[in-house]
Amino acid sequence: MSATPTTALVADDEPLLRQSLVRKLKSVWPELKVVAEARNGREAVKLFEEKQPDICFLDIHMPGKSGIEAAQSIGRRAHLVFVTAYDNYAVEAFSQGALDYLVKPVEIERLADTAERLRERLSSCKPVNHQQELLEQLARQLQSKEDKPYLRWIRASIGQQLRMIPVEDVHYLRSDEKYTLVAWSESGNNNLEACIRTPLKDLTHQLDPELFAQVHRSVVVNLKAVRHVIRDGDTAQITLLNREEILPVSRRYLHLFRQM
Repeated sequence: MSATPTTALVADDEPLLRQSLVRKLKSVWPELKVVAEARNGREAVKLFEEKQPDICFLDIHMPGKSGIEAAQSIGRRAHLVFVTAYDNYAVEAFSQGALDYLVKPVEIERLADTAERLRERLSSCKPVNHQQELLEQLARQLQSKEDKPYLRWIRASIGQQLRMIPVEDVHYLRSDEKYTLVAWSESGNNNLEACIRTPLKDLTHQLDPELFAQVHRSVVVNLKAVRHVIRDGDTAQITLLNREEILPVSRRYLHLFRQM
């Protein structure tokens, strides 16, 4: 008599990322059976009640009901793994080991580690400690981030001048060790640059994700400034409108240009 297979639900409002995670799960855990795929938090809860999977992979940012809100509805009835695009998001809470998380784009090695931990928990029936408290903490952090407005101006000192650079005029930001290079234009013509002391990682999460995208560990680009992208194996290069610089796209962020 064969053992009952472990089952899972995958919820993400981005179909390509959801399907990619399902494929990777099949690669690192062939015996795992994905019994449901949800497009938002409400659908995730509905499908959970129907299918009762052992594990739920929940994207944190989903329309209607967040992954955290869906997790609160599911409670302790499943092992929870959150998927987030923000690598510094709630890591401290997750690192306590009661909940697991994956950073987008999900790397196969990290997913394999998560799969191993889940197998151990499932085999030992290890309880999930402090889950409700952690979910409440994460919900407060999520609400705090959503209430915070996006950055509108970047202050840069150029000589004796303090320049107020409108964020929408910024072409790209590039980390340069202790500084961040800000490249922008005035009136759509004069290309300018300035270095500011704010680290790139502190700026990234203040930018509107509909306008800016991180394409490399050290580069964030304004999508409106992109002329075209040329893929080169597992990486790519971005050519900008009205600028000569070529920006790198690392393998980790190549999924942003998956349609190529």
